[in-house]
Amino acid sequence: MNNIPHDVKDLGLAAAGKNRIEWADNYMPVLKLIRQRFAKEQPLRGKTLAACLHITTETANLLRTLQAGGAKVVACASNPLSTQDDVAASLVADYGISVFAIKGEDGKTYYNHILASLDARPNMTMDDGADTVAVLHKERRRQLKDIIGGTEETTTGVIRLKAMAADKKLAYPIIAVNDALTKHMFDNRYGTGQSTLDGIVRATNVLLAGSSFVVAGYGWCGKGLAMRAAGMGAHVIVTEVDPLKALEAVMDGFTVMPMNDAAKIADIFCTVTGNTTVISGTTFAAMKSGAIVSNSGHFNVEIDIPALERMSKSKRTIRPFVDEYVTHDNRKIFLLGEGRLINLASAEGHPAVVMDMSFANQALSAEYMVKNAKRLKPGVYSVPTDIDENIAALKLKAIGVKVDKLTAKQKKYLASWEEGT
Repeated sequence: MNNIPHDVKDLGLAAAGKNRIEWADNYMPVLKLIRQRFAKEQPLRGKTLAACLHITTETANLLRTLQAGGAKVVACASNPLSTQDDVAASLVADYGISVFAIKGEDGKTYYNHILASLDARPNMTMDDGADTVAVLHKERRRQLKDIIGGTEETTTGVIRLKAMAADKKLAYPIIAVNDALTKHMFDNRYGTGQSTLDGIVRATNVLLAGSSFVVAGYGWCGKGLAMRAAGMGAHVIVTEVDPLKALEAVMDGFTVMPMNDAAKIADIFCTVTGNTTVISGTTFAAMKSGAIVSNSGHFNVEIDIPALERMSKSKRTIRPFVDEYVTHDNRKIFLLGEGRLINLASAEGHPAVVMDMSFANQALSAEYMVKNAKRLKPGVYSVPTDIDENIAALKLKAIGVKVDKLTAKQKKYLASWEEGT
């Protein structure tokens, strides 16, 4: 398979990667069912799909499913620190999928890898953060005529795409997979909640119990992280700009306060907002020595790292994925994973059992796009409700859970207005 275009760390890692891909597949029964159907029906036949995603074991099983459906698949990383090098090697060596991804790649290599994936002349994009879409619109506009549609995995990416659509800059239709209920209610909440704590603990080996833990942002990711941190015994502080979300956090039993107030008392910080400069120079100035700072939002711009650099007289890597900054007033601040997604920088990302639903949405949305692209105008579209509900039903069946069904009488009642008290 060495003749397949690729740029990975070491093809010699493939055997270990294949074992881990197969392990994850055991916990992805919905995607496995879709892959079996795709292999028979070939709904993606003749299409080339460029997937800019975290190159993990779970993603590998999505790419295998798209390939089974007849697509030519080429993949690159959606974050410089999220690639699992053994998985990248296995995708090339064992599954014949072109991959351009190396854990720890610099910014130039990251974008060169996106360009390499676009060299395959894709008809569809599958993005996690909208970087491929942005590169297409900025640097490869001549290729836009070949693109029938795409999908987007993340909150951050959907925000970017909706901004492009509002400015009438988006050139093709894209399905916001992130907005599917079977994605954000489970992947963002339970996946992010568990994997973020996993990343923080793996990087630092700190005890969460008794610590003051700041969760910046109370969207689905923030809710999951706050819930899991509290479950580990941390005193959780939520920071928010949305009064409704702040009120929800209060009602859920968490302390809510401004970030710069929280900075004075907190031990651990984690941003999950999708916005920029959530932890600013002013925040760093208020932190106590020993504060641990991390991010589980898509881009590291949530933390003003340049401000921290300016405030510091020294920096060293004291543990893998832990940089110690010593400020000019001799405080120590520990930044995890270069401010990038800590759940993928120092851990393995979301558990396969939740990515099963997210990637089922990706696969079925890709199929939907092939069938419907000609009638869809450029813009951002929701995952069709029937796809969402079908995935939920398949997941329940896979885990052996049965639910009630409406009787004819109940259906009639819900459809009528005559009956009252």
